[in-house]
Amino acid sequence: WFVLHKDVASNQLVVGQGHEHPLMHSTELWSENIDWVAGEIDIPSTGLRCTAKTRYRQPDQACTVYADPAHENAVHVVFDQSQRAVTPGQSVVFYLDEVCLGGGVIHHTNAAKPHFI
Repeated sequence: WFVLHKDVASNQLVVGQGHEHPLMHSTELWSENIDWVAGEIDIPSTGLRCTAKTRYRQPDQACTVYADPAHENAVHVVFDQSQRAVTPGQSVVFYLDEVCLGGGVIHHTNAAKPHFI
């Protein structure tokens, strides 16, 4: 069983079975409190091509990182392929080849929400 969705405002928790449940997948995330440990990164308007990890020991995942103009020190990440179990409150870490660029806290994703919420 996995937690698929939390709605704190209505005090609802949605759980489901299976590693490939459709509500567990997302292709985008928004992250805040970015700490660029490799030095400040100037993200071009066309995005920064790099890789990212959202779980420990996960293989690098190709993505494009965009500055989030609505929030200071925040980014919008678009993955090349769907990602499983990207979880708000956890971390995303960015890499360029073998160099760790930095990371931040996942704020939200574009994972589908249950139709009954």
